[in-house]
Amino acid sequence: MSDSTGGRGVSRQDSWVPAGLDLSRPSAARVYDYYLGGFHNFAVDREMARRAMAMWPELPLIMRANRAFLRRAVTTLVQAGVRQFLDIGSGIPTVGSVHTVAGEHAPDTRVVYVDVDPVAVAHSRALLADDPSTAVVMADLRRPQDVLQDPALAELLDLSRPVGVLMIAVLHFVSDDEQPREVIGALRAAVAPGSHLVVSHAAHDLLPAEVAASHQALYRQTGSPMTMRGRDDVAGFFEGFELLDPGLVELDRWRPDPEESAPPHACPAWAGIGLKR
Repeated sequence: MSDSTGGRGVSRQDSWVPAGLDLSRPSAARVYDYYLGGFHNFAVDREMARRAMAMWPELPLIMRANRAFLRRAVTTLVQAGVRQFLDIGSGIPTVGSVHTVAGEHAPDTRVVYVDVDPVAVAHSRALLADDPSTAVVMADLRRPQDVLQDPALAELLDLSRPVGVLMIAVLHFVSDDEQPREVIGALRAAVAPGSHLVVSHAAHDLLPAEVAASHQALYRQTGSPMTMRGRDDVAGFFEGFELLDPGLVELDRWRPDPEESAPPHACPAWAGIGLKR
């Protein structure tokens, strides 16, 4: 099988494609890579993305705004002295990934990527096999002790020192019944003072009610149902953390880069960073 993305041939033999994966089925992680303009996707993934975009045309812009927030957040934390990151729900670490952004400022940064999707994990391990400053853990964030007790995390990160815990566009895939605040509480208890929590989260109160309902219906079709939340609910995730300026704000308004052009559509997501004192 061969394919082409952005003019580059992609085949089963490429080093980033682990043996044994079913490349005839779309992967949410590779679809996200496509939205970001990356090369780690196939025709089946792009077809799924096009169907989603037909229902929600702003999706690629929102995904790229989300990635831009991740870049600004990681840069902010590195400048504050953080040299360890735990990226939970990381997908495939390709375009604008944490280790790439952090490494531009501090080459000694260490990053652990965590995802529950076996496709994302397999691709990530293949991509990062030769990078000793990174590790990839397969675990479900809804069971935070599985994340925290993984040997690969223990080998790379020192939890007695500050860690940047990244939960970028992932908590809206955790329902209220799955107790996301308790999940964050377990992570908060495990990390040292000086650690930070970074969150971006899909927002129902930044959209007309009927539009928010249609977006959530779209994701119910994918097998990854979404729970959009309002600002007060997302703010509750930062219990025990001190929000950095400018607080919990719309995604594209968190310390925007003057060199970045403003997205032509509002980004219906809340974003913030909290510091554990």
